Amino acid sequence: MPDQLFSVLVGFIGIILGFVIFMIFSRLNLIKTKREVEQLIETSNLKAETIIREAQLEGKTAVYELKLAAEKENKERKSELSAYESRLDRRENQVISREKVVLTNEKSLEDRTKHLNTKYLQLEKMEHELKEKIDSQIVELQRVSNLSIDEAKQQILQKVEYKMDEEIANYIRDREDEAKRTAELKAKDILATTIERFSQDEISERTVSVVHLPNEDMKGRIIGREGRNIRAIEAATGVDLIIDDTPEVIQISSFNPIRREIARKALEILIKDGRIQPGRIEEVVNKVSKEIDETIVKAGEDATFNLGIHRMDKELVKNIGRLKFRTSYGQNALQHSVEVAHMAGMMAAELGLNQNLAKRAGLLHDIGKALDFELEGTHVELGVRLAKKYGENQIVLNAIESHHGDVAKNHLISNLVAAADTLSAARPGARIESYENYIQRLEQLETISNRFEGVEQTYAIQAGREVRVMVVPDKISDAQATLLAREIRDAIENEMTYPGQIKVTVIREVRKQEIAK
Repeated sequence: MPDQLFSVLVGFIGIILGFVIFMIFSRLNLIKTKREVEQLIETSNLKAETIIREAQLEGKTAVYELKLAAEKENKERKSELSAYESRLDRRENQVISREKVVLTNEKSLEDRTKHLNTKYLQLEKMEHELKEKIDSQIVELQRVSNLSIDEAKQQILQKVEYKMDEEIANYIRDREDEAKRTAELKAKDILATTIERFSQDEISERTVSVVHLPNEDMKGRIIGREGRNIRAIEAATGVDLIIDDTPEVIQISSFNPIRREIARKALEILIKDGRIQPGRIEEVVNKVSKEIDETIVKAGEDATFNLGIHRMDKELVKNIGRLKFRTSYGQNALQHSVEVAHMAGMMAAELGLNQNLAKRAGLLHDIGKALDFELEGTHVELGVRLAKKYGENQIVLNAIESHHGDVAKNHLISNLVAAADTLSAARPGARIESYENYIQRLEQLETISNRFEGVEQTYAIQAGREVRVMVVPDKISDAQATLLAREIRDAIENEMTYPGQIKVTVIREVRKQEIAK
């Protein structure tokens, strides 16, 4: 029994101790949790304060930036308003000045009107008095001479007419002589002034038709296996490549100077690159073609801009740029056209003519040379056709078609363009053809024509651009004359080398005479 009671007592004490220990641990956990909560609240408060301070700082920064932006905008607006006020003040001053000038002019016009009215009244009075005197003198003359008014007029007019005819003839002759002397001196002075003002270096450009190779092995690479590379180059560029025994040289042959330039540049790029194959050849040729097109457009735009010529069709400007790759006897066609434009403009200014129109005509006078290697016809005919297509002035058209004497010059500007063309071509160093070669070509033209049967005389005219053949009418009929012109044309084409075209004209003239006795 006591043992059981002890056991119950021990169990009860254990329960009490367990509860006490549980309460102690619970209290400790509660205190720990409370401290953690307080620490968390303190940390949260600190973070909240930090966030609030940062937000306040950002707000102050944003307010400051907005203030600066507003001040800057306000300053700019003040500056704009100040500039606007200055412009208004200037305009107001200008209006006031113009108003003063207008008032002054009005007053001057009023004074002149009054003066003219006074003069007009005086003239009317004098006219009336003069008429009365003339009438009285006529009556007196009729009484003294016993002649009517019509008879007296007839006698006076006959005498005056005879005297005036003689004086007018002498006056006209004297004025003509004086005008010729003055015009000759003035023309020489204008030409001398123009040549002096427009001085250029002596430059002779030659058509580049030779490409130099770094070594002899490069020829084989350009030819390619079974000639596929050279065929690809010729097909892509439209030129002929001449590969002969000349070491480290390839010649480019083509009547089209633009194609020849594309081929030359493409070959140089391929030689430097070293990759020569049909695909690469086509790629390089396309790239060079685009570059040449850009160069042509830029050259035309530069020429018109430097001359101060505006409102010209873009296609016409592009054709002007094509002249950069066209030469005539070694003289660059674009440079020659620009020179002619400058000189024609200077001479027009000296004579009081339209300087801009003279420059325009000078620049376009050889525009046909941009097409004569592609189309049939002389550069004059092609130039007139092209300028007419793009709506150029009639004076410009006449200057183009008359600068070689093919048609009559209808305007003084046409004469100026022809003179400037001669000056530019005759300048020392401008063309590589010597005087001896020029004479030799004219003689060769006449020699070829004279060797045909029935030819009486031959004349090479227009600087060798036309040959006129006079035939014996008894030996050559009209039908034979046509055939003879073709035979002479074929002989010239086969035996001569010349720029442009040569017109062959066969003239058969029949004259019948009788003498009346």
